[in-house]
Amino acid sequence: MYYLRSYELTQCSTTENVSNFNLSSTQLSTPLISIESVANEIKQCCSLIVPTFEALQRAARLISTAAIMAADYRMNAMHRQYPNLAVSQLYKWTFQSSDSEYQEHESQYHELENAIARLEKDLERAQHEYVSSDRKSNGEEPILERTVSKRAQKETMLSIASDLADAQEALTLLHKNGGSANNVHQRNAVRLLNLCRTNGGVYVKVGQHLANLDLLLPEEYIQTLSSLFDDAPASTYSDVCEVVKEELGLPPEDLFNDFSTEPFASASLAQVHTAKCKTTGKKLAIKVQHKGLRDTSKGDLLAMATVVRVADKLFDEFNFGWICEELTPQLPKELDFINEGKNAEVAAAHLSKTGLDCVVPRVLWKFTNHRVLTMEFEEGFRATDVDRMEKAGIKRGDVAKLISSVFNSQIFQNGFVHCDPHEANVLLREHPRKSGKPQIVLVDHGLYKKLDADFREAYARLWKGILVADIEGIKTACKSLGVTKMYPLLAAMLTSRPFDEVIERSQTRSFDASQISGSDKSGGDKAVIRGYAQRYIKEIISMLDIVPRQMLLIFKMNDCLRHVDHALGSPANTLVVAGKYASQHVLECDQRTNGACRFTDMFRSWISYIHVMIRIKTYELWSRTMISVY
Repeated sequence: MYYLRSYELTQCSTTENVSNFNLSSTQLSTPLISIESVANEIKQCCSLIVPTFEALQRAARLISTAAIMAADYRMNAMHRQYPNLAVSQLYKWTFQSSDSEYQEHESQYHELENAIARLEKDLERAQHEYVSSDRKSNGEEPILERTVSKRAQKETMLSIASDLADAQEALTLLHKNGGSANNVHQRNAVRLLNLCRTNGGVYVKVGQHLANLDLLLPEEYIQTLSSLFDDAPASTYSDVCEVVKEELGLPPEDLFNDFSTEPFASASLAQVHTAKCKTTGKKLAIKVQHKGLRDTSKGDLLAMATVVRVADKLFDEFNFGWICEELTPQLPKELDFINEGKNAEVAAAHLSKTGLDCVVPRVLWKFTNHRVLTMEFEEGFRATDVDRMEKAGIKRGDVAKLISSVFNSQIFQNGFVHCDPHEANVLLREHPRKSGKPQIVLVDHGLYKKLDADFREAYARLWKGILVADIEGIKTACKSLGVTKMYPLLAAMLTSRPFDEVIERSQTRSFDASQISGSDKSGGDKAVIRGYAQRYIKEIISMLDIVPRQMLLIFKMNDCLRHVDHALGSPANTLVVAGKYASQHVLECDQRTNGACRFTDMFRSWISYIHVMIRIKTYELWSRTMISVY
């Protein structure tokens, strides 16, 4: 365009007298593309070179780690099947430790590994027999004989599961004493942990999510990756100052008193520093996003999704692509701290109406922007810290019931749900005005989901059906959620319990299958649940493609809450808590639907609700009598 203007001037000078043609200096010095804008574009391009290079480095680490883990598992399988082959000896030399303590116990390792493999197969057969026996029955067998047969099958399954749990515990103990580097799961869990810590950001977020999948992943992964809740990589103080200045206009020392140079806590997306307000002197918590994370997160998610898709094709047993699908649309919301502050205020307003003992830290908007969130500091320790709980005189049963009540109230009363309640986000302290009673401090409000009315109603009817073991009610609710034939699987996924327990309860009218079978919360019980989860993993993944998208975040929330509940020893029946809130919401829906209809419909709804509440109160009285230890 600059040359075009010069050409026009030349043409003009040939047709008119140049002396009569006057142009100002401003007109002559104004090209359409200024040198300054070109310089800014070059600067922008240069600023992307380093982040792009770093993203490629993270992707390369991801690919190499995935390849090493895959090779380790493949060769381990060959080694166990063909221990005398040359490739097996190469595997031992390449992957396994040669320390003398391991060599001394090598025969014990192999004996336990073989026993675990055998027991896993036995448990799979027992579970298959137990679940399929109802389908094989033609209805001609007497009810008493069928009940006795079913009970015998379950006792067999539980006995095998208990033996499996004992063998797994013995192997874990042997690895701790004789070199855990020779445990294939432990080796690869450490590799994955190192990848998450080195790459940081989104990788830590995924690692934390995996640490909650204790029914799908081996225990070594759960134990190893759980350290990411405590020890996520931290940004340097200079990076923190830079982010604060970019977002709030001034460095931390000009905005706050006693701003800590070391973070109070560090998480996957941000870290928290403490400070004091210059005007009030109150202690504050300042959440500062890791520098550059907003720019690199999309590329990291793309790299992870690509590797996961390849792994899905190479390994039939690998089905974790849904984690990336779940994180991708939600991550931009979590990276906007203004959005998080608004979520916190909505949550606080709702919880204040419920009367539940739960506190949400107050946001200070004057010192908050997209990458910096300032809140009043609230004291608390993790809700899974049983030792501190006991020292404070707080009962675990009260804690489990309160946590379940907080999140079920969000689902069924408000429809605005905190979807990331892992152990670092649910803090606990003794209630300041109620001696020996717990108070929850709920933090990290970046990931919320607003549930639509139709979904909430169907979900409430499903939970009510599960609570009272109403098989037809469960079928109808699941159909409303798009699930027909796989309704038992959806119910099992929500409760982390096999659906046959619902069938048992439908016959005994109990809220707890352990009242019938004598099942406890032991390692054997957990082995049974893990066996079902691993057996139906492909069906579970298919289920995730069928249900409404908002259900994915509900599943994530359930994973986190179940992990916390297991850490507490599962002292309360959270099924009853969820069922109570669900029943209340079903009554509200019926009132809206039947408000202008016949009186008999409304009367029937009220009778159903009162009946459920009476059963719940009776169960709670029974529980307090039988489980006074909590």
